[in-house]
Amino acid sequence: MQTPSQHPGHEPAGRREWIGACVLSIACLIYSMDLSILFLAVPAIVVDLDPSASELLWINDIYGFMVAGFLVTMGTLGDRIGRRRVLLIGAFAFGIASALAAFSSTAQELIAARALLGIAGATIAPSTLSLIVNLFKNEAERNRAIGIWGTAFALGGLIGPLLGGFLLQYFHWGSVFLINIPIMLVLLVVAPFLLPEYKSPDSAKLDLFSVVLSLATVLPVIYGFKHMAADGFQSQHLVPIAVGVAFGYLFIRRQKRLTQPLIDLKLFAIPAFTASLLVNLAGMFFVFGVFLYQNLFLQFVLGLSPLEAALWSIPSSIVFTVMSLQAYRFTNRFGPVNTVLIGLIINAAGMLSMSIAAYSENLYGVLGSTMIIAIGFVPVVLTTTGLIVGTAPPERSGSASAISETSAEFGGALGVALLGSFGTLVYRIVMAGADVTGLNPAQAATVRATIGGAVETARGLGGSALQAGEGPVWLEAARQSFSTGFASCCLLASLVLLILAATARTIYARAHIDESAIGSGH
Repeated sequence: MQTPSQHPGHEPAGRREWIGACVLSIACLIYSMDLSILFLAVPAIVVDLDPSASELLWINDIYGFMVAGFLVTMGTLGDRIGRRRVLLIGAFAFGIASALAAFSSTAQELIAARALLGIAGATIAPSTLSLIVNLFKNEAERNRAIGIWGTAFALGGLIGPLLGGFLLQYFHWGSVFLINIPIMLVLLVVAPFLLPEYKSPDSAKLDLFSVVLSLATVLPVIYGFKHMAADGFQSQHLVPIAVGVAFGYLFIRRQKRLTQPLIDLKLFAIPAFTASLLVNLAGMFFVFGVFLYQNLFLQFVLGLSPLEAALWSIPSSIVFTVMSLQAYRFTNRFGPVNTVLIGLIINAAGMLSMSIAAYSENLYGVLGSTMIIAIGFVPVVLTTTGLIVGTAPPERSGSASAISETSAEFGGALGVALLGSFGTLVYRIVMAGADVTGLNPAQAATVRATIGGAVETARGLGGSALQAGEGPVWLEAARQSFSTGFASCCLLASLVLLILAATARTIYARAHIDESAIGSGH
């Protein structure tokens, strides 16, 4: 079994390695930014390109779909032909696709450019993470580098909307894509000098049929869950999910027969790898789902504007960023296993606190709970990411990195969809007995369906002041019903995270991870 301590090395990294890590992290920041930077540009794009409702949906979603679909392929391709080579090819394609997106004159052109951006973006996450593993032989330094890498992802999601808003204030909407180009040019120039090349010594040709099967597995499942999150649970959304699962079965069967599979299923026989992957997925599942609810809570229940909600969220965003930079200290001091287990317990405590604060509709309680969750969540996700890559054989670290990122994509999509559906179910059960006197049947159905529908109905009836505690009786009932659903999701998350901590403790104990190579106080 390959464990982190079997190939730790004790060579200290020099300036070249740290500059390389920073370059890789900036590339990740751009990749992460592109998942969110388009949100504020949508109104300008609608005016300029006049997309249909379906085209607008694809403009928003196609980048994430393509990233999720191609992560495994690009990670494995990096193992086969060289991780630096794949990263450089991806960076070049990312720059070209950014220019095409910026100067698109039709909705169809923009969709095609965003699809190419997604495919190119899928080279960045697994290649950068596996290259960091190659750059840093010392385990403590590697943990710190992974923390910087993780910080770039967190900052990308935060900076994307802010930078997008600034650019849109003064420039054409295409500027949100043009900022990618100079970063990718820098990467293309400096990467050959700073980054080592690495590929599997027994590389073989990529199995194209496996690539097709992997896409046919991932894309329908992500599509189904994203639409479930947007529209609520509807039976037709299960069809693409079922199709994806069926192709997934065929994909696994083929991997078992190939001597050089796209995904080495033997990785899942490593207990530490599988446990870390499960914890990583669960962490993303609950955090994405709960934070979606938090944003809706701030606006629909407490009556904050989007800008006010964003400003109130800045302190917790700072905690996330600081923890991303400092998480390596916890891992180096307590060891990866204890860091994961303690982090899960802190995360569970934060979720329980969030449940109480949500039910009582307390702004400060919700924001304080978010900070507690960040303190537990960030070290867990970054440490499990390190374990996922570190427990895989070196020649498969690109594939392992891609599996980790795909798991995170699935976890986030599942969390938003399933927790969203669970919270909506609680909302509708509680609202079933609400007094909706004064509303016609259509309005009553809308109010009882979602909190968004209730708030919009109130506004449509002339409710200009919709702060907490104001509005018709049924609107207060809707707010309390949403808070109850939010609290129920957080309570469920707390319980599952505690069970997961107990399960992970057992699996890690059986894995016999030797943590002696991880220095403390580095």
